[in-house]
Amino acid sequence: MQTQCDKLVVLVTKGIESELSSVAFTIANGGITAGLKVSVFLTSTGIDLVRKGGQRMTHVPPLDPLASLIESFQQRGGTIWACPPCVTSRGYNKEDLLDGVVIVGASAMHAEIKEGAATLSF
Repeated sequence: MQTQCDKLVVLVTKGIESELSSVAFTIANGGITAGLKVSVFLTSTGIDLVRKGGQRMTHVPPLDPLASLIESFQQRGGTIWACPPCVTSRGYNKEDLLDGVVIVGASAMHAEIKEGAATLSF
């Protein structure tokens, strides 16, 4: 028997240096448009996407600027999680990150997956 889940978890390991970060947030926003509850889990250089000012450094035409993609995602109810060791290893703390970003371990992502969330990785 197949069940339908309305959740999506997007794992992002790429930062401001990669167009994949813009692709990930474009797809995450699309998930919200499709009616999914979407969470983004940032690891590795992906943490730099939510460092205040960092997201302003990336724009991959014809996609919207990364800062706009992230702002839209948050305003529309998307959740952004940041890996604690990845935040710490970069010398950041909560005040260095965009408002609303939650520093939390992978257990938050695993809980969504256990409830049937689909996953995508970038």
